[in-house]
Amino acid sequence: MRPEKILICYNEPVGIYENYSGKAAPGGAAVEDSSDPGLTAQVGEIQKILQQRFEQIECLPFSRDFAKALRRILQLEPDIILNFVEALAGDVNFEGHIAGAFEILDIEFTGNKSLTLGNCLNKLKTKQILRSLGVRTPRHFLARSGGTLIETDVKLKYPLILKLNKEDASIGISENSVVADFPGMQAQLDFLFRTFRQDVLVEECLPGREISAAILGDRVLPLSEISYASLPENLPRIITYEAKWAPHSPYYLGTVPVCPAPLDEELRALIEKKALAAFNALDCRDYARVDFRLSKRDIPFVIDVNPNPDISPESGFIRSASHAGISYEEVLFTLVEFALQRSSASARPVAERRKNLNAYLQELKG
Repeated sequence: MRPEKILICYNEPVGIYENYSGKAAPGGAAVEDSSDPGLTAQVGEIQKILQQRFEQIECLPFSRDFAKALRRILQLEPDIILNFVEALAGDVNFEGHIAGAFEILDIEFTGNKSLTLGNCLNKLKTKQILRSLGVRTPRHFLARSGGTLIETDVKLKYPLILKLNKEDASIGISENSVVADFPGMQAQLDFLFRTFRQDVLVEECLPGREISAAILGDRVLPLSEISYASLPENLPRIITYEAKWAPHSPYYLGTVPVCPAPLDEELRALIEKKALAAFNALDCRDYARVDFRLSKRDIPFVIDVNPNPDISPESGFIRSASHAGISYEEVLFTLVEFALQRSSASARPVAERRKNLNAYLQELKG
């Protein structure tokens, strides 16, 4: 058994919106939702897996009392943190802040750094970075919450798809997110602004296939495709909130992952190359998922870069890993090993970490 101490950090699931689906439920009924994936139980299973190789495994949930959690980290003195914190009190904007706190404390952690998490949460910024480095992404613009948009401002080609600029997990995306004209866009923008009170990214909705590339370290795992063959014809071919979180919805039942994706060798190699280019452009590390939409001519365009993607046993990332011969357990051990290798050369004395923490907390109070 190895002596290193590992701390598993995760966020307590908290809802902050009355409606996550991106559409009004008919008759005022609640939209079915199973988006709380039972993370607490999952963390317990992860702890058991890591205990197969490591003597000291601790768990720490993050809640609104951010300072208390940081002080607890210093008490535990972990060698590394297995970072599963995606939000604070339900707000995903804090995901990068948590990683930044780990960086200030100089405690190594798994997954992506604070700047990468912050950049990838902001869809507009992600696209700006990708385009500046020559990585294709659909044409787009940002509709500002509270702003006024006129039809002549829209220089894109319909159909368009509307996405909340700073959300993940397909929150706010429904069949109403794909619009065919300006009145349709205006109606959906009004709903999103009213419901979520944030800016909306508007981009051209490409007609081709949807492919995802899971990346572990510097390796692209077998590509996955979403098949829409069984989705009702009247519904747009997109991944909605319901496709992920409402098990009895037409979208959940009609969006079927196919892995490995049936691609010819040339197209597969091109998508893998572009996935690594996007991974490096956003300065990702350890693991990420890059999502593509193909054009009519099968040209891949990056539609999203997901650092620290879901790696629950049923996730697409683990599905791709299994087709590469990598088990769920080995994915976890690999992430831990990445962090341990970084930690061995950079750890500071606990006294210095406490000094950094006190200075950080004083800065927050100020």
